[in-house]
Amino acid sequence: MAETLRKGSRVTGSARERLAGDLKKKYGQGRSIRALAEETGRSYGFVHRMLTESGVTLRGRGGATRGKVKA
Repeated sequence: MAETLRKGSRVTGSARERLAGDLKKKYGQGRSIRALAEETGRSYGFVHRMLTESGVTLRGRGGATRGKVKA
């Protein structure tokens, strides 16, 4: 389970590495950045930055695709 941190508190050292690993694993299992942000009590931008710093290839945006014809 992701560690819930006070919003705005610094995450450094081993705590940052643990959080980055946890976020990377859960994102790889299909969780959204928004879901991870809510779960950890951090912002979308923070989670996005942690994932990119960890070398994760981010998925494209989901949801409805307007104008796309289904085959």
